[in-house]
Amino acid sequence: MATGQLNLPFDPIERAAETWRARFGPSSAMAAVTSIMRAHQILLAQLDTLLKPYDLTFARYEALVLLTFSKTGALPLSRIGERLMVHPTSVTNTVDRLERAGLVRRMRNPRDGRGVLAEITDGGREVVDRATGALMGADFAMTMYGEAELKQLFELLRTLRVSAGDFADRPSGERD
Repeated sequence: MATGQLNLPFDPIERAAETWRARFGPSSAMAAVTSIMRAHQILLAQLDTLLKPYDLTFARYEALVLLTFSKTGALPLSRIGERLMVHPTSVTNTVDRLERAGLVRRMRNPRDGRGVLAEITDGGREVVDRATGALMGADFAMTMYGEAELKQLFELLRTLRVSAGDFADRPSGERD
């Protein structure tokens, strides 16, 4: 599934790296970052296309999946933001959209009475199950890679995430 194909006769990032190298010096980091940013654009477009029949974006899908992973199907909005690593405003907008679609409902947090929880509805569970089937069927738009390459890619990007302070570095597979 190719979304936004440019079909250029050359690799523009490679060309930019050559120019960068001639003008500024080493270009490997610039080329890697630019490639990651372009890959993000491509994947997001492809995933959103797969999710469109379910009236979801990837951001809304992630929020629904997170709620299905919780023990009760409900989480404080602050926890959703923390787990998805997004700004509180993004969480509010995402939950607003999901609530309007009847996929989640807001409720007061029974533990403190002040906080707000987002709780997935039965309709939300049905939609996330169907959408997950579509994503899994398309291998999350990563069919060009084999299992070993996907694991390697995950580990390479994990190093970046640890360096940024997303989480404490522990051996893969070790959990709290």
